[in-house]
Amino acid sequence: MNSAVFDSPEFLATQTGPQTGPAAQSDAAICFGQQRLSVYDVTAIARGEKPVQLTDQADFWQRIDAGVAFLDKLLVEDGVIYGVTTGYGDSVTVRVPLAQVYELPIHLTRFHGCGLGAELSKAQSRAVLATRLCSLSQGYSGVSRDLLAMLLTFLNKDIVPCIPEEGSVGASGDLTPLSYVAGAMIGERDVMFGGERRPAAEVLAELGLTPLTLRPKEGLAVMNGTAVMTALACLAYERAEYLTRLSSRITALMSLALKGNSHHFDEILFSVKPHQGQNEVASWIRHDLNHYEHPRNADRLQDRYSIRCAPHIIGVLRDALPWFRHTIENELNSANDNPIVDGIGEHVLHGGHFYGGHIAMVMDSMKTAVANLADLHDRQMALLMDTKYNNGLPSNLSAAAPERRFINHGFKAVQIGCSAWTAEALKLTMPASVFSRSTECHNQDKVSMGTIAARDCLRVLQLTEQVMAASLLAVQQGVQIRMQQQELQHDSLIPELQQMLDQLQQEHPLVTEDRPLEGSLRVLIEAIQNQHWALYPSSLKMRGC
Repeated sequence: MNSAVFDSPEFLATQTGPQTGPAAQSDAAICFGQQRLSVYDVTAIARGEKPVQLTDQADFWQRIDAGVAFLDKLLVEDGVIYGVTTGYGDSVTVRVPLAQVYELPIHLTRFHGCGLGAELSKAQSRAVLATRLCSLSQGYSGVSRDLLAMLLTFLNKDIVPCIPEEGSVGASGDLTPLSYVAGAMIGERDVMFGGERRPAAEVLAELGLTPLTLRPKEGLAVMNGTAVMTALACLAYERAEYLTRLSSRITALMSLALKGNSHHFDEILFSVKPHQGQNEVASWIRHDLNHYEHPRNADRLQDRYSIRCAPHIIGVLRDALPWFRHTIENELNSANDNPIVDGIGEHVLHGGHFYGGHIAMVMDSMKTAVANLADLHDRQMALLMDTKYNNGLPSNLSAAAPERRFINHGFKAVQIGCSAWTAEALKLTMPASVFSRSTECHNQDKVSMGTIAARDCLRVLQLTEQVMAASLLAVQQGVQIRMQQQELQHDSLIPELQQMLDQLQQEHPLVTEDRPLEGSLRVLIEAIQNQHWALYPSSLKMRGC
């Protein structure tokens, strides 16, 4: 897809996603094997908001059955097929006796059972199941109906494999973490079911399900692909998209609290630099500031960069989202294992579709753009706290009575926390994709590190959400103080801002006396991650454009 397509209104209109996440869509099942899945389909499945099903289209099942039949035919003819009649990786030169080819996939699942680190969350593991099912449903992996049905059953019955997040170099697929999916389906390893960690065999027996018997190639088909990194990328995309909206809202509130100049977001100004995402962010901030009814002019002709240049900073991520989504969804809707089995044309094609380079590049790029949002709001927080820059607000935003100001410190420590979280986020922006390691007897001598990049990106998102939660808590205090000082009128704000501020003030009262703020911060982080506020409906148009 060329850049002109990325910039087209038709394509950009598809990129914003639902305002409150996939839950706003209908309850119809998401169908595999019939059409392309979106990142929002995966996130809906991850949260258990949608059931899943396989298509009943005849051509889909013809591809599935033809792949199995062709592999059976080759086995009878004693054909040489990687991972079916040979060992794995550098052991490709080892011929496996036909009497042992049905044991080979079981050994693949077992010797890769060496994952370490924390385990993926339930939502992340469900996203992995959905992503792997999507790839296998392309019909070029040589898998049986039984395997597809088992993945479907795991999702619909909420049987969630326990998957350690560490151990993948992202180029022979996510072998080690995906071995925990394959292992669970054959009745080995542990799963989460009904809120408890239990042996997979026990849960399958309880539900009257027979553990899957892996056919030749099926262990490789489940494990030798990019499902973990792609699943995490889908979840990261949805969070990053929402943060562009929330970052715009926080910036508008910061401008109000700092008595900023709303002309910095004027549509004529932005018409001469036509990055569409950047202009969209400027229009959101302009909308929030109610610029047309109440244009606001600061004492300074120009606000500091963290206010004045916010659309240019947030807009980088906003403008990158179409490419991110297009690339993630291409990987999601691809056959990305090895070898590729074309049952109808009767070809076995050996290649490297398990390589996660595209996801690695998206995740490395996304985490950098997201970390810049953390840095933006850390700078805004610094302005808000400091009486040299906050245009008449009390030091550290303390709302203490004059006689109590000597011992109260307001948001001093919260601002220090923002600095710490931002520094950690910025540290993690080193691209993982450049740290390729040669492994497995130099067979995997150039690898993507895509799964590490995805995990880094999720951590950067978490840290940035923490900075935004702190910024939101602080800036609503700043706006409330302006109202108390009668420098800002509540009814001059747009209804969306009035409602949001009223709710925040009700749930997180003004800090007049020092109190621990951890509880409020955690509540706000959860609200951000649940996309609690519906921000900027897609019907919002840029006036004058």
